[in-house]
Amino acid sequence: MTLLLIGIGLTAGVAAGLFGIGGGILVVPALVFLANFSQEKATGTSLAVLLPPVGILACLEYYRHGNVDLRAAALIALGLVAGAYLGALGAQKADETWMKVSFGVFVIFTGAWIIISALKNLHLKGL
Repeated sequence: MTLLLIGIGLTAGVAAGLFGIGGGILVVPALVFLANFSQEKATGTSLAVLLPPVGILACLEYYRHGNVDLRAAALIALGLVAGAYLGALGAQKADETWMKVSFGVFVIFTGAWIIISALKNLHLKGL
């Protein structure tokens, strides 16, 4: 699990460095689908990763309800630091058109993944 969480952070860091994204669009779905976190715990943990100064009040509210995994947040943050640096290095060398296409594909893939997963859950519940 430790390597998975660091990997999530590293991937989110590269995405942050390349595209300026990471938390809500990458960390939350990865925690839900790969680490089997509840949606609430994934959101709370993602906020803990991005805490200063982005989400301290929201993170505290999630923490108050037991929906923050501080260990997971610290491990993801470790990967995020390294990944953001690597992503930024890559972005400086990449062609602008490639960056736009890559970002669009990434957003479409992530959206499709979320929609398909939600529909599977509906089907399993018999709705």
